[in-house]
Amino acid sequence: MLLKWRLPALLLVILCYLQYALWFGQNNVSDYLQNRDIVAKLTYENNQLKMRNEQMFAEIADLYQGSEAIEERARNHLGMIKPNEHFYRIVTESVSPK
Repeated sequence: MLLKWRLPALLLVILCYLQYALWFGQNNVSDYLQNRDIVAKLTYENNQLKMRNEQMFAEIADLYQGSEAIEERARNHLGMIKPNEHFYRIVTESVSPK
């Protein structure tokens, strides 16, 4: 007679312990969800940095291969012009909010 209720009681205690560990113990469900969000955010940031690095490597390759990229960079970033070349800059006024 004792055996009839011991096994279900033991199984119920084990089930309760496992549920407690799942929801409130170390590395519980909320920790998993939080870590999953952090991993997704870091993966997105890493992909952005990879794209930036690929653009920089492509720019470096262009600088090594031809003079057109060097000339373009000198014009845009340093404001250099060729001899006998005229450079006109058109500045438009922008209305700033007060």
